[in-house]
Parts: sequence; C-alpha cells; structure tokens
Amino acid sequence: MPPAKPRYRCALLDDYQNVALTLADWESLAGEVELTVFNAPLGSPEEIARALQGFDIVVLQRERTAFPRRVIEALPNLKLLISTGKRNWMLDVAAATERGIIVCGTDTTGNPTTGIAIALILELTRRVGYESERLRHGALWQSTLGVDIEGKTLGLIGLGRLGSKVATIAQALGMKVIAWSQNLTAERCASVGVALSPSKEALLAAADIVSLHVVLSPRTRGLIGAKEFALMKRSAYLINTARGPIVDENALIAALAERRIAGAGLDVFDVEPLRAEHPLRKLDNVVLSPHLGYVTAENFRTCYAGVVGNIRAFLDGKPIRQMEPA
Repeated sequence: MPPAKPRYRCALLDDYQNVALTLADWESLAGEVELTVFNAPLGSPEEIARALQGFDIVVLQRERTAFPRRVIEALPNLKLLISTGKRNWMLDVAAATERGIIVCGTDTTGNPTTGIAIALILELTRRVGYESERLRHGALWQSTLGVDIEGKTLGLIGLGRLGSKVATIAQALGMKVIAWSQNLTAERCASVGVALSPSKEALLAAADIVSLHVVLSPRTRGLIGAKEFALMKRSAYLINTARGPIVDENALIAALAERRIAGAGLDVFDVEPLRAEHPLRKLDNVVLSPHLGYVTAENFRTCYAGVVGNIRAFLDGKPIRQMEPA
C-alpha cells in the first residue's frame, strides 16, 4: 500500500545559503508536511502568488520576500504563515489575520547585528577588506590612510539591546559615545555609561560616526534625510544596520556623491536584494553588506527550530508564538 500523501504543502522561501534543511529537525514533520525549498527571490507579487499556489504553509526568512495583502489574498489555500524573528515589517499580519490565516514568529539568538555594525565602522575607517582585495589583485602595498577611531565620538540613534551592545564595544575601543532617540532618558543612558544628546540635531553635529539602532515605524521612516546630512561633519560616517527606509535613500546617495559626508556603511536597503544597477554600488565611499546582520549559523538554528516547532503546534491544533496585527 503506498504511503499516505502529506496533509500539507509547505514552502520555505529565500533560503539563499541553502541551509534551512540542515539546521532543524524537519524529519519530525515527515509524512504530514511536504517541503519545497526556494533558494532565490521569486520576483514580483504576481510571480510570488503564481509560485505559491496550492501551498498551505509558507515560511518567510524575515525581510527577504515581501508578503503584502495582494499576495496573501491571491493564495486561497494558505493556512499558516511563519516568519523567522518576532517582527517582519514586510509581512501584512493584519491582512492574513482577516483571512483567518495563523501567523507565527520565532525566537532569535544572540546579537549578531552588533558585529556587523562594528565591522562596518572598522572597514570605513581602516579599510582592511579593501586593502586585502588590492593585495589579492597584485597591488604592491598600502594605498589608504586610515582614521583612528580612538577618541572619536560615536552617536547612537537608539539605545536598545543592540545599540547598548555597540556602545559597550565602542567604549572598549576608546570612543566617546552619545545617544538620542525620541523617548530616550538620561537614566537609560547612564545605565550604559553614555551621554544623552539634547536632540537629534545636536548628535548629528557632534558625532564622527552615526549608527542607527531604532525599529522601523511610521515615526522613524525617513528619520535621516537631506536636512540631517547637512548637519553632519564632512568627515563623518553613517552606519545603518537597522532598516533601509529609516534613511531617505535618495538623500543618502546625494550626500555620498557630493562628499557631504565622508562615507557610509550599509547592511540594509529599501529594496533587497540590491539591484545590480543600483547607484549605491557605484560609489567609492560606501561599504555594502548584503543584510548580514542576522545571518549566523547560531541564529538560523534557533529560527528554523522555531519554524518546525510552530508547524508541529499548528498540526496539533495548538498554535504558538502567534503574531498580532500592528
């Protein structure tokens, strides 16, 4: 007698590194869930909807594929949506909930974004990666003049879990750290050993390096634009490991092209993956990384274990880690 057909079809999206099936106990779902892995972006909303017809479960690697209302409404079979992480601004939770679709998130591990923020600061100021590539391609020796960050001022916009970690490391490197955000208090700053800037404008004017660590929301979208770049030192650098839309991308490109600021280190962008012809790829004073902030083996193991746990709970009729509409 042939084995019974699995009850549910599950799509694992955007497994760019082709590691999802190696990082969790998917065998625990065998016989009940049929898995299909997609290793590349699916394209436009229409192409996404076509590719996912007939799937009951869709797993999103957070902030890789956008899942707006138009996609959700085009998938009549969809019963369970899972995003890695606890929030995903590219997923319309409200639209899914209206359709009766269960939406779940997962836990994450550690503070991997902290290392990327520090790495971008060091690459902009000491150019280790740039000089490594020159040597690999036959250059004789040094070509850049580095900037010593000891004694420089790091301005943090946001002093939550990640911002605090970056502050601690920066202080160990001999930097002075100041911070600001809309609800930041002197008591919070004192607990981390940093100074509270009286305003965003004051922070931008004083900092040698500005690093963003706020959550994307209506009030932080476009928080840094042309007006803010005009306040920064010409020798200053901007680091964004938070979310692309926190910075006005057109204003950033203009500030870099006109040398209004010295440079930028970016791990996040308005649209990801960054298209091949994007203007940021052509500027020589920007360091780009492909949203590596959360991409570590430890974090992915936690996320995909959470995905399996969420599917198991759904199959048992007891969903867990459900996301609520914003």
